[in-house]
Amino acid sequence: MQTEPLGNGVEIFVTETHHFTTDTILLAHFAAVKNRDRVTELGTGCGTIPLLIIRDRAPSAIHAIDIQEDAIDLLQRSIAHNLSLGNGNAALIHPILGDIKDIRALLPAGEQDVVICNPPYKLSGAGLTNPDEGKKTARHETECTLDDICEAAKWLLRFGGRFVLCQRPERLTDVLSAMRAHDLEPKKLRFVQGKADKPPKLFLAEAKRGAKPGYMDVLPALIVESDRGFTDEMKAIYGAYKEGKASLW
Repeated sequence: MQTEPLGNGVEIFVTETHHFTTDTILLAHFAAVKNRDRVTELGTGCGTIPLLIIRDRAPSAIHAIDIQEDAIDLLQRSIAHNLSLGNGNAALIHPILGDIKDIRALLPAGEQDVVICNPPYKLSGAGLTNPDEGKKTARHETECTLDDICEAAKWLLRFGGRFVLCQRPERLTDVLSAMRAHDLEPKKLRFVQGKADKPPKLFLAEAKRGAKPGYMDVLPALIVESDRGFTDEMKAIYGAYKEGKASLW
């Protein structure tokens, strides 16, 4: 276990199993949480996204749910550590050990403004399975499916609330279909490319609960790097985290 800086005096405990990559930072930025928002993250891992949010904003509360006890323990340590550093916003994060398939027993319905999820990228049984249980849970749909995630988001969100996630491009149809099947209408989409001449490696999507089908805002692709290093937009997204380390590609 070690600490990594997230910028502005916020630090996080990470381990070999529970850590974060560039996609986590991009998702936190894309979510665009506002002050006073009520937020839930499904599958929080070590809690990077909640900690990035409280670094820059003061939401009403952030509920951080994970099924893995060691992940929740790690987040609790990070919260205590940041409180000891004088980062009072860390108290806004509320870790919850639980299964999102039991969401009705964990949190009340219709109260959240934003639900965020960085889900497992691979279908259960697809590709090589990591023998590390924590890594397997994070990377493969062994504990929950996209339908489970969207059902949980629907339960949590108020009418008009936003559901935000990231996924690999090959899962785009799965994601948009699951969203719409659970009354989460896709409204914003952005692809992420390592370089301008490379195909996308990630997409970021936002849906609104109860919205009518129709216009979806497809944003210009986010380009991570040029021949001179990070693009200006990527530098701006990294912001105060620039002294940290992350790798998506």
